[in-house]
Amino acid sequence: MDVFALDVSSFLPNEPLGNDQLETVLGPLDGSSARMRKLILRQNGIRQRHYAIDPATGETTHTNAQLAAEAVRRLAPREGFSVAEIPCLACGTSAADQLLPGHASMVHAELGGGTCEIVSTGGVCVSGMTALKYAYMAVKSGLHPNAVATGSENASSFLRPQVCSRSEAGGEPEAPGLDAEFLRWMLSDGAGAMYLSATAPAGRPALRIDGIEIVSFAHILETCMYAGAVKNPDGSITGWRELTPQQLHAQAALPIKQDMKLLNREVVTASVDRALPPIIDRYGLRPEQIDWFVPHYSSHYFRRPIYDRLVAIGFELTEDKWFSNLADKGNTGSASIYIILEELLHSGRLRPGQRILCFIPESGRFTISYMLMTVV
Repeated sequence: MDVFALDVSSFLPNEPLGNDQLETVLGPLDGSSARMRKLILRQNGIRQRHYAIDPATGETTHTNAQLAAEAVRRLAPREGFSVAEIPCLACGTSAADQLLPGHASMVHAELGGGTCEIVSTGGVCVSGMTALKYAYMAVKSGLHPNAVATGSENASSFLRPQVCSRSEAGGEPEAPGLDAEFLRWMLSDGAGAMYLSATAPAGRPALRIDGIEIVSFAHILETCMYAGAVKNPDGSITGWRELTPQQLHAQAALPIKQDMKLLNREVVTASVDRALPPIIDRYGLRPEQIDWFVPHYSSHYFRRPIYDRLVAIGFELTEDKWFSNLADKGNTGSASIYIILEELLHSGRLRPGQRILCFIPESGRFTISYMLMTVV
């Protein structure tokens, strides 16, 4: 049966922050390079973002679970909607507030309401899509009449000096290295939610999901983005369980990190050259059929390379079809695609019959997702 996204919502905590406010709110990091910060901010094209931090006190204002729950509360698929009606809740995130229990349990607890099926999906940016695919399959198979999926990130918790630093026992905190400092100026907080139903909408725009594809290249590519681990010279990963508390701090194993050389070498090739052609064949796609291209890319730096590779494989999507809000909403990881679609759905720019191709790459160990939708 068909599955319709009747509404998409988003929640961005607190007032937006300009680039000149970031270090003040996060806290200064000894050894941080002002030159590197300016270079990264210029390349990523992000002008403002949101943190779940009170700028006046430095205290956390929302947990990851609270961010997701707030996005769910903002859903309005129909008049009188209540979260107590949700029979299936799927929640994706890069990093939950705790190791155990699962993220969806904590979101459900924040929401209250009634009993429901829950599932937590992990990963990085594509975790929001794996949650969405679970909800989509639950409705499409007839197991549930409707379902809600979320993607949420509290990235700022990784970016503060007490976490984003390395130190020997008794020593002063130091900058964690370029692989971690790079992400300090890339990531931000936010959440999104999508309400899926087997019932077609009446009198309002909605999005029919025509397919969700998720492809992993972990069998041929090494880890690129990681947290709670150290990356060894041979490309393998040593997880936090194998490290003493002293080693965790000395080697800055807790902060989220990015192998920048590997990212630049592989992410566009994996996303376009490897992942997209089989999907084009499976769905019989032609570029002229796509009215909107909705990409989640972490940095404006990748926009032109993605376009160039699309042209190279014969699937040019002209830039007038691209829709992104990275500059104003920031890179919110697994929540980004929800936050982009929320703005597009409520923009008044969609027309029945238009087709949307969503693109979500994940550099964790290179998982790529594409989603095809039709405006109804």
